[in-house]
Amino acid sequence: MHETSPTVFLIARPSINVAGMRGYLRELGGESWLERRLEADSDEQDVQPHASREDINSGELLVEFAGRACYRSWEPGLNPNVTKVRTDQREYFANILRSAHGSVLEHANYSFALRNVSRVLTHELVRHRAGSAFSQESLRYVRLTDIGFRVPPALEPMRERILSIVEQLEEFQVSAAKELGIDQDGVPFHVKKEVTSALRRLAPIGLSTDIIWTANVRTLRHVIEMRTAPGAEEELRLLFDQVARIMQAETPDLFQDFSRHEDGSWVPEHRKV
Repeated sequence: MHETSPTVFLIARPSINVAGMRGYLRELGGESWLERRLEADSDEQDVQPHASREDINSGELLVEFAGRACYRSWEPGLNPNVTKVRTDQREYFANILRSAHGSVLEHANYSFALRNVSRVLTHELVRHRAGSAFSQESLRYVRLTDIGFRVPPALEPMRERILSIVEQLEEFQVSAAKELGIDQDGVPFHVKKEVTSALRRLAPIGLSTDIIWTANVRTLRHVIEMRTAPGAEEELRLLFDQVARIMQAETPDLFQDFSRHEDGSWVPEHRKV
């Protein structure tokens, strides 16, 4: 066996079709809003105006686009009820958060590869079904030959005993597969799958696994708050501290009201947005 520690990799973010946005706004008369946003992003990125989609913060632009579509607030006068519009993007998002207009946050999705997390963690993570998608390493198909494991701090005084137990469970996985002969020539895959599935029942729930998780910004705000709270499970607090740092760097304006407390919890000024 080998000891592990959970890590987070951001593997996907929203992608904007600038031409599609421009075409839509041209019909409405709001194209100048997009040009201002692209110019502002190009200034920040030190690239040419009319930036390509790789040069802009697509998640934040997508959320703002959706929000402004609700009120046709691209420019004053497009909606007779709107005589003044917020031009500062950060302040625009601050108003979204204050007013709890959280539905627009659901348009921006981010995908993470969660590496070396326990099945304890994944069992709790999948409870956050709303606004999420999951693809987890399957132990029906992936045979256990080398068990990764992390000793939680609460069990640190029993480290050696715990590692010994996990090593025995790992040895059982290997010896049982050999005894059952599933690596012999001609053994059909469905037999290997059946045995592999059965053997996982004798593996510790704390073994390390991988899961791909996609969530929208509204869900991310909720889960980060819930799973870094002092009463949350220890491994989830460790993992979502990493997720929170990634998202605050990735979309600083959409997480502008979050602050990290000394106890490791991430707390928003505006809850249940």
